[in-house]
Amino acid sequence: MTKSTQGEETFISHLIELRDRLVKASIGIALVCITLMIWPGPSQIYDFIARPMIAALPVGSKMIATGVISPFLVPMKVTLVISIILALPWVLYQLWAFVAPGLYAHEKRLIAPLVISSSVLFMSGVAFCYFLVFGRVFQFIAEFSPQSIAVTPDIENYLDFVMSMCLAFGATFEVPVVVVILVRMGLVSVAKLKEIRPYAIVGAFVVAAIVTPPDAVSMFSLAIPMCLLFELGLLVAPLFVRISTAPEEKA
Repeated sequence: MTKSTQGEETFISHLIELRDRLVKASIGIALVCITLMIWPGPSQIYDFIARPMIAALPVGSKMIATGVISPFLVPMKVTLVISIILALPWVLYQLWAFVAPGLYAHEKRLIAPLVISSSVLFMSGVAFCYFLVFGRVFQFIAEFSPQSIAVTPDIENYLDFVMSMCLAFGATFEVPVVVVILVRMGLVSVAKLKEIRPYAIVGAFVVAAIVTPPDAVSMFSLAIPMCLLFELGLLVAPLFVRISTAPEEKA
């Protein structure tokens, strides 16, 4: 058997392994989605997501649906997105299982904690956005709205806003993971990151101003956690580097 034939077989085996991992990840998401559709159900899930907005509206007010199939389609979309978020640890595990055979032992000690911490941080960002940010933002908007305007949000526009905000908070909560990866790959040192701390703080506020609505409450709600998470990354990066360094690298 020639080297080229062996290379082709290895490449094909990797493709088959990747396909199997993608199928397993999709099955995990599908099982979570089916479970959520059975209980508590798409309608109850959307009611839960809409609770911060409804609480900020006048008593008895509701959101509206301008599309014919929006009352059916929007709750289904919400259920699917929630399923992906809940199945994220399983999806990341499949990714880890695909790349793990090609890693050294010291590299595996880094990948597993990163997979777990990435899932926890992303979910923490989404939870922080829903439980702490939405209520304040919607209340601020309702108080700022003139009395001559009847605030009746459309359910599709509300879903787009909620999903974009949750995605922004979930992604920005990954700052410690990004810091650890940059330090471990040798692209930047912890000392250098500490030197550019003032620029990182300014960058956090710039990012927050871009991805959040144009109000101070949303901006500070995102920028301050980003700064704190940046400091957390500076604290844990040396530990991750130490436990994931090969013996020959230490020597």
